[in-house]
Amino acid sequence: MGKPRTQVAEFEKRFAEYVGAEHAIAVSSCTTALHLALAVSGIESGDEVLCPSLSFIATANAIAYLGARPVFVDVDLRTYNIDPACIERAITDRTKAILLVHQIGLPADLDAILDIANRRGIKVIEDAACAAGSQYHGKRIGAPQGELACFSFHPRKVLTTGEGGMITTADSEVASRLRRLRQHAMSVSDLARHSSNQVVTEHYDEVGYNYRLTDLQAAVGIVQLGRLNELVQRRRFLAQRYSQELSKVSWLVPPYEPENMRSNYQSYMVRLTADAPINRDELMQHLLDRGISSRRGIMASHREKPYWDPAVDRYLPNTSLLADTAIILPVFHQMTDEQQEHVITSIREVGR
Repeated sequence: MGKPRTQVAEFEKRFAEYVGAEHAIAVSSCTTALHLALAVSGIESGDEVLCPSLSFIATANAIAYLGARPVFVDVDLRTYNIDPACIERAITDRTKAILLVHQIGLPADLDAILDIANRRGIKVIEDAACAAGSQYHGKRIGAPQGELACFSFHPRKVLTTGEGGMITTADSEVASRLRRLRQHAMSVSDLARHSSNQVVTEHYDEVGYNYRLTDLQAAVGIVQLGRLNELVQRRRFLAQRYSQELSKVSWLVPPYEPENMRSNYQSYMVRLTADAPINRDELMQHLLDRGISSRRGIMASHREKPYWDPAVDRYLPNTSLLADTAIILPVFHQMTDEQQEHVITSIREVGR
């Protein structure tokens, strides 16, 4: 008989094959994935890690967990992703890594970022929380261009397990250490111990964590992974329809997708121009009054209390602009043409 395979191990195998990675390590969330990825990359107290402020606060928090300092870098106004030109200016002798984000499913400019990192001897970790099914130069995000890539399977993500995460890497030794660290740094897994015909006693050589994904969650993930291409195709259809119609609204800027990138459109985010007849929050209320739920755009982490520094705000003009003017419109696999038309029509009503 072959070795027993858990649902977690099967999910890891299939996910690695799907994205083209050598190894995939399932964990309890993308936040825990980021924490472990930074830890095995050698990030320590006093180090600096460059990252966008325009991201869910978990990106910065994962850096802070290790006593390191998140250094916020501005984003490109069209892609919402970290701006390589701003990265170059932010590097100091304490910079140890770049934690880039493939924001709301659109891949960051990996070639430019890796060129900078390789020249400066800095590690690159991909926060691919939103990017399952997205592509860069025809390859799926997750075959890590840098050291590691981290995914989220939160309920809002295209591929969900209710809650969960995944780390991908090409390094077998790093993969083995990640598997230990997610389970209290146990030297031998409980599956290996319980299936052994000899007594096995485990040991613990470093401080580990309880960051495991459950078999129940992994079983859901296996099914959802099988549907991922279909889910992405539907979201892209809805996004293209939005962009076609909303490009006719003079005071809205639809999302931009470079030719060499393919977004999964985990979210569809537009921004209001300076001459809009309504501000972002008023637009959200206008939509809510018509039974349409929307969300503010991506948060600016540097504006939150743990990271607030008034001096930083002036170095992040694009981040601040997007944080004040962007709105995420509803998009989901089962969205009907009628539902989407209701959103579009409700937006067109503004200013009439």
